[in-house]
Amino acid sequence: MSRPVTDTDTDAGAGTDSAAAPPRSLRASLERRRVVVRGVVQGVGFRPFVYALASELGLTGWVTNNADGVETEVEGAPPDVAAFCQRLASDAPPLAVVESVQLLTVPTAGGSGFTIRPSAGGGGRTLVSPDMATCDDCLSELADPGDRRYRHPFISCTHCGPRFTVVTGLPYDRALTTMAGFPLCADCAREYADPADRRFHAQPVACHACGPQLTLVTTGSTGPRPTGEDALAGARRLLAAGAVVAVKGLGGYHLACDASDPAAVQTLRTRKNRGAKPFAVMAGSLETVERLVFTSPLERDLLLGRRRPVVLLRRRDGAGSRGSAGSGSRSLVTDGVAPGSPDLGVLMPYTPVHHLLLGLPGDPAGPPVLVMTSGNRSGEPIVTDDEEALIRLDGLADAWLTHDRPVRVPCDDSVVRVCARQELPVRRSRGYAPLPIALPVPVEPALAVGGDLKNTFCVADGGYAWLSAHVGDMDDLATLTAFESAVGQLSELASVTPRVLVADKHPGYRSGQWADRHAEGRPVRRVQHHHAHVASTMAEHGLDGSAPVIGVAFDGTGYGDDGAVWGGEVLLADYDGFRRFAHLAYVPLPGGDAAVRNPYRMALSQLRAAGLPWTEGLPCVAACPLAERRLLERQLDRGINCVPTSSMGRLFDAVASLAGVCHRVEYEAQAAMELEHAALTAAGDIRSFGYRFGLPATPRSGDTPLIADPAPVLAAAVEDLRAGADASTVAARFHGAVVSLVHEVCRAARDRTGLATVALTGGVFCNALLTSGCAQRLERDGFTVLRHRTVPPNDGGLALGQLMVAARTTTS
Repeated sequence: MSRPVTDTDTDAGAGTDSAAAPPRSLRASLERRRVVVRGVVQGVGFRPFVYALASELGLTGWVTNNADGVETEVEGAPPDVAAFCQRLASDAPPLAVVESVQLLTVPTAGGSGFTIRPSAGGGGRTLVSPDMATCDDCLSELADPGDRRYRHPFISCTHCGPRFTVVTGLPYDRALTTMAGFPLCADCAREYADPADRRFHAQPVACHACGPQLTLVTTGSTGPRPTGEDALAGARRLLAAGAVVAVKGLGGYHLACDASDPAAVQTLRTRKNRGAKPFAVMAGSLETVERLVFTSPLERDLLLGRRRPVVLLRRRDGAGSRGSAGSGSRSLVTDGVAPGSPDLGVLMPYTPVHHLLLGLPGDPAGPPVLVMTSGNRSGEPIVTDDEEALIRLDGLADAWLTHDRPVRVPCDDSVVRVCARQELPVRRSRGYAPLPIALPVPVEPALAVGGDLKNTFCVADGGYAWLSAHVGDMDDLATLTAFESAVGQLSELASVTPRVLVADKHPGYRSGQWADRHAEGRPVRRVQHHHAHVASTMAEHGLDGSAPVIGVAFDGTGYGDDGAVWGGEVLLADYDGFRRFAHLAYVPLPGGDAAVRNPYRMALSQLRAAGLPWTEGLPCVAACPLAERRLLERQLDRGINCVPTSSMGRLFDAVASLAGVCHRVEYEAQAAMELEHAALTAAGDIRSFGYRFGLPATPRSGDTPLIADPAPVLAAAVEDLRAGADASTVAARFHGAVVSLVHEVCRAARDRTGLATVALTGGVFCNALLTSGCAQRLERDGFTVLRHRTVPPNDGGLALGQLMVAARTTTS
């Protein structure tokens, strides 16, 4: 997101740092520049970097933080000043993201030395770094008995530690973070003021003597609460004994337990009402990870990088074991962590507390792998407040490993997977938010509120948009409260005062209702769900909208312009509008949410629409109780509570039940995920196409959309099942049919319009097998394929598209 350096001459005067100015004759051979650096330049060691660079080049002057970024003036020989200005961007600290460097030539002022001035306030905009994992230098100190920060649970420096979740205002200084309540001790103050120290002007700097402190709270305990090392040791003992411990992290609480202990995992699953939804696990070393899962170079980079997301990885058979057979060995990760899933969500420790919980060399043996899941009740946002944690997590946790550094804003773990050798974000949060996204065209100051599932929102102004961290599903008062608080915090950090609000067209979405309640005279613009998905893909790839794309938008639910539930859409779209080129044939959605929770209902609806009988031998028929089957038949006959849907997500559900893979779901997209997993175990590969959707033999006239009929696919699947085919074969052939459908429809669109750029978007494209299959087929046929790499294809990326459709302006 770098911008070119600009150089503007000015006659404005400049202050000096010393009364001793060089003679006028000497000053004539010197040059002075005022430089403003914008971007992620606060909280990343940029001022110490500027200080060191100026000192290396023998320049005099000063540097300061302000609300616009970092401002500096340097004076010296012209070649040295020029080198300084060039290296500001090229040699910037590892966590910095330089957006622009503005140069102003000012009169020489003399002076000696280079100083860091106190931060200045005022208007403007700077960018805050995401929270980053503990760096190698800090980890070395953490494990070094001779270092004064040995085993310090909050060790950090200018290159790592909390940022976004502790900032309370700008400019980024300790007084405007949640570390303000921890005065520096003499040793830390000396490091903070020493330009040669790694913690020079590191705002979260602390040590055992002056920093936050761990405390262990145990259910039912009335005695003194253990603190510090005693609290940590107590938490480790509890985890080893099978307890569930709530652990306070950077952006809120996790619920942790021993991943190898079936009873502990089941206890956590039951208490959290988790159903069969997989848990993520945290492993202490890459060696341990590779005993559990297969990893590619890119996946290892993601696991070990500064962001440390949860990475979805393919499990190894057996998944490793701890101990020897003679000592009662057991798997490092019990099957109950991710029941029935060939994938495992894995993350590496990213805070000092995590490293200490998993154990440093020489520590007593403890669980080598921990379940690490969001600290919340089902449907609620992650808990951040300590007193609230004791209330909201009561009954879920046996103990709380907490500390007294406040969390300013909730921030869940990010989730990614690798698809066709590229990172595919599933949830964009810690480590990524609030890094801005450069926009291909400017927008007016706006707030886009996203959708109701996997909610993230977006604020933007001019050429940049800031996506929030993951908020959650907007079906709970606590989530709405967290949403509103996060909107205020991100708007303040980005210095955006929205003049327009943008929401989904669905009249029942709570996010849209929130926008209506908070409009305060501002317009609330509505954007069709799948149009926003396509626009999101276009925006992250830098398309300015001057040419439409073929947008393949496949998801579970989206409010259609005709009042139906859309979700199997091929749109010809730009930012100004869209035309529905093709879609799946409508079928009834019997009972609305009941059909979503029970995929067998969708399977029976699809079979009926295809003219196929509900034969007793079919798995989906057997899964539906006879009494419910009779009621469902009458419901479909009479059209009672049967909204039409073109959803590809619901078709995945239907085939999952038809094949006997999944009949009831306990979490979103469970049936589709299990169908993908089944397909991955099939003999052969996705290129072995056996099923075909029905498409019109001749093009439709005018703007009438092509209708893709799944009936032939369903008939072929039924025939296979009757012939004894297993579920994996049906699943693989279905995936192949969807790949073929996408290719055929995109070819038809290209033939009719000349368009050759395809955007693959919507939650269904979190399916790596489908996404890679579609991309390969289309690219072999000469299409340019846009896939999500910056924002999720699901509703977590919706707000960016809403913004681009509704808030563009013709001036920057």
